[in-house]
Amino acid sequence: MSMQEKRMPVAVDLPADAVLEEAAECLKVMAHPVRLKMVNILMQGDFAVHEIAQMCATSPNQTCEHLRLLKSHGLLSSERRGRTVYYQILSPRLPRLIECIKTTCGT
Repeated sequence: MSMQEKRMPVAVDLPADAVLEEAAECLKVMAHPVRLKMVNILMQGDFAVHEIAQMCATSPNQTCEHLRLLKSHGLLSSERRGRTVYYQILSPRLPRLIECIKTTCGT
């Protein structure tokens, strides 16, 4: 194709900007190995903060900060049972995201 010829626009199927913005925000929040590990853990069921901290080898304070961030973005929910707070996955997108990561980035 010469420089003189104009290329015809091609119809491209793109998600709406709002969908892309939401996806980018979710990916930003999830872009930390500890948070990815936490979601992997929570895919197995509900866990208390101290259990998640132990499995992630992080301090309870660090664990709470990560969990609070995930919860504030609507990805997790929590439930107090006595003095213990348990977390669970709220967003149905998270397991699909983790499976995508395992499929494309795993060995």
